[in-house]
Amino acid sequence: MLRLSGKKGVRQLSIFEVAIIIALGSAAGDPMFNDEMAIIPSVIVFGAVLLFYRLLTYLAAKSKRFEDILEGKAMYVIEDGLFTLEEKATNTFAKDEFFAEMREAGISHTGQVETAILESNGKVSFFYFEDDNVIYGMPVLPKPYAKRSKDINVKGYYSCTYCAYTEQRAQPGACPRCRNDQWVPSINTKRVT
Repeated sequence: MLRLSGKKGVRQLSIFEVAIIIALGSAAGDPMFNDEMAIIPSVIVFGAVLLFYRLLTYLAAKSKRFEDILEGKAMYVIEDGLFTLEEKATNTFAKDEFFAEMREAGISHTGQVETAILESNGKVSFFYFEDDNVIYGMPVLPKPYAKRSKDINVKGYYSCTYCAYTEQRAQPGACPRCRNDQWVPSINTKRVT
């Protein structure tokens, strides 16, 4: 199935393709575990699922709208070092998982990222600021991020833990961008490549 779809690994599969593989596994597995079940109905189901898959991929290739419904669309997650609030309202990605993706890409804070796009296949594409343009940002490393609090006692750069808005602050209060009131000390380290 992976060869037929032109993909090299499970991570490249869309949700639709994973569902097709599960359906194929179910169709192939039933006669293996049940002696009373004939193999011919499973072969017919197997063929029908493959034809259905081919039909839907053909329709997706012909219609951009159908492809967006079937495969999903890429979403901007970060722009200019800030989480996009419009996308975040409709998005269901977990912040911890996204932070893990950032750390795997060698990112220690949001100020290093000019743009992050969640692709329809589940991968994240990162575009970075040049080292000279890195800004203060919200840390994504576990220990610095754990210092988040509603209290601000020392003047410095702080980032909103919800939208990553960063500013110099001397006292607590709501984020002017998203109205969240939890802050974390910001960092502006360069990216290590």
